[in-house]
Amino acid sequence: MSLRRLAPPDIQPASFAFNAANADWSNAQIAKYPAGRQASAVIPLLWKGQEQEGWVSHCMIEEIARMLSMPFIRVLEVATFYTMFNLQPVGTYLVQVCTTTPCWLRGSDAVVDACKKHIHPHEKTVSADGKFSWMEVECLGACVNAPMLQIQSDFYEDIDGPLTEKLIADLRAGNAVKPGPQNGRRVSSEPEGGALSLTDPALYDGSIIGKYEPTAPPPPPAEPKKPGTA
Repeated sequence: MSLRRLAPPDIQPASFAFNAANADWSNAQIAKYPAGRQASAVIPLLWKGQEQEGWVSHCMIEEIARMLSMPFIRVLEVATFYTMFNLQPVGTYLVQVCTTTPCWLRGSDAVVDACKKHIHPHEKTVSADGKFSWMEVECLGACVNAPMLQIQSDFYEDIDGPLTEKLIADLRAGNAVKPGPQNGRRVSSEPEGGALSLTDPALYDGSIIGKYEPTAPPPPPAEPKKPGTA
């Protein structure tokens, strides 16, 4: 893993505060833990702060440390350890492209090229219109539908270069996009050519119930002979 640092001081905001709804949510998370254990809420609070601002700033870490009575360095350690926390500004849409082996074998290089072309040549850099940034990530857990990418909390699967370009264009234009497989050949994680196993309707309509007798259990093992007996 590469070294993760906070964004440079010149782009850090002057202050951070949770909005009213997120402050109430954060206080409810803190209240889940007994006295002296409030630090257990550090990851939920960092995540909620990132949801609000898009990234984790120096002043956000300071505020969360104050709320949890933690040293600043302890919250900083958590924020810099977990790659799910963005340590610099991101676009309105953060495109996370999986390039782990299954996606790479299925053509994730073309997805990366589309991001370089239509967002920015360098990852983790916000596009000129402020709407997008992109980054390569490790496995996102949809290997059977590779290649795939994640935008915010949604997965977009079975993609290629042109489909990625269309997805970016639609989001940029404000058009609605539907998460999930994008190639039109499946709706979930089933085989692209349709079901290939367990296709007999009798497996599901109850017609074979009782058709097969249960196999008799094996006889119990014989007791070992005692020494000196025939």
